[in-house]
Amino acid sequence: MSSPRASLTHLLARAQRLVGWVATAVLSAQVAVMFVLSVVDVIARRKRKVRKFPTVPPSEIDLGTDRVTVYTFGEDLYADMLASIESAEEYVYFETYIWKGDEVGQAFKDALVRAAGRGVRVHVAYDVFANLVVPQRFFDLPDSIHVRRHPLVGSLLPLPRNAGRNHRKLLVVDGDDAYIGGYNIGSLYADRWRDTHARVQGPAAAEIENAFVDYWNMRPLGLFPKAASNQLESPTGRDWNASLEVHRNTPRWQVYPIRNMYLEAIDKADHHIWLTHAYLIPDDDLTNSLFQAAQRGVDVRIIVPDKSNHVVADWLSRGFYDELLSKGVRLFLYQGAMVHAKTATIDGHWSTIGTANLDRLSLVGNYEVNAEWRVPAVAQKLEEVFESDLANCVELTLDQWRRRSPLAKLTESFLAPWRPVF
Repeated sequence: MSSPRASLTHLLARAQRLVGWVATAVLSAQVAVMFVLSVVDVIARRKRKVRKFPTVPPSEIDLGTDRVTVYTFGEDLYADMLASIESAEEYVYFETYIWKGDEVGQAFKDALVRAAGRGVRVHVAYDVFANLVVPQRFFDLPDSIHVRRHPLVGSLLPLPRNAGRNHRKLLVVDGDDAYIGGYNIGSLYADRWRDTHARVQGPAAAEIENAFVDYWNMRPLGLFPKAASNQLESPTGRDWNASLEVHRNTPRWQVYPIRNMYLEAIDKADHHIWLTHAYLIPDDDLTNSLFQAAQRGVDVRIIVPDKSNHVVADWLSRGFYDELLSKGVRLFLYQGAMVHAKTATIDGHWSTIGTANLDRLSLVGNYEVNAEWRVPAVAQKLEEVFESDLANCVELTLDQWRRRSPLAKLTESFLAPWRPVF
């Protein structure tokens, strides 16, 4: 005859097994739902027509010693980036997350090869995971080009210091010509996606160059196992009063300043906060900061895609809509094309353009880089871009949102536990 203690132990063991089975079943069901949503979205996107969207022509903003150009159309940006590479005399630093092996990608590859062929020092960095679907022979570059491939998997320990994708997009030419923003490299992004990039010409370009150099020279605990043979010199003579500041999220250092940059700027706002983001999955501190701004009368507006290129991210993002709308934040859904920009402009004084989305992967996970300006001329240019984008948006009201189907509400709730992962 078993003792009461043995019976209790047996019951606890059975309960633990039951909890494990239930948890496994729920997890499997969530993964299955995400898989089905993704498959359905892929099929739907094949039939979806991309229409023309409004853009703002690039024009130089004179900041005295520096000039800034804001790009909202890929073809304009790529033409200038390629021209910069072709004009390089000393060095080219090129870093991208996605580098497609299509016509646009080949144009960049050819320009970099030509630059190296005429004696220019060319350094290239790209993320392996982001380019798994690209034929790997495309990345066969001549030995004259120095290449850093951010690996699919670094050393397994210690985490999270060795985790994170290289989600950055930079180009630096000869120290005084630099580009930063959301554009990856590929034909899709040239004319079918709405993104934002900036060009910085002048002494402030050194701030972007320094971000590249620090990444290149980094040795993150086995992430780049080979010994450094081509360390880069950091730019000298950087101005303490540069027209921009560059913020870098660096998992190796466990430093994530971009999130704090947003929190500080939002907290200071007293008139308007206009954000454009591809994926909106903010943490509690960011949402509360936006709520507090709206409560003190700040005009808080966010542009997001009506349908992004990641359907699961869309469903996770929608879980925030009810609270955002009910607390005074206005949401605008971009129509007919993917808006991939990561920008903000506040009070006509502050602005940022960069690679970080408002989600956990960007703000506390990936290698990211954002440029910050406290210059009215740049902020006002981004206001012009925001207003142009609004012409291609439909505002989502709280009443409209609450009338969505019960199935949609159930799906959002069912997938909600995955929000911290994205």
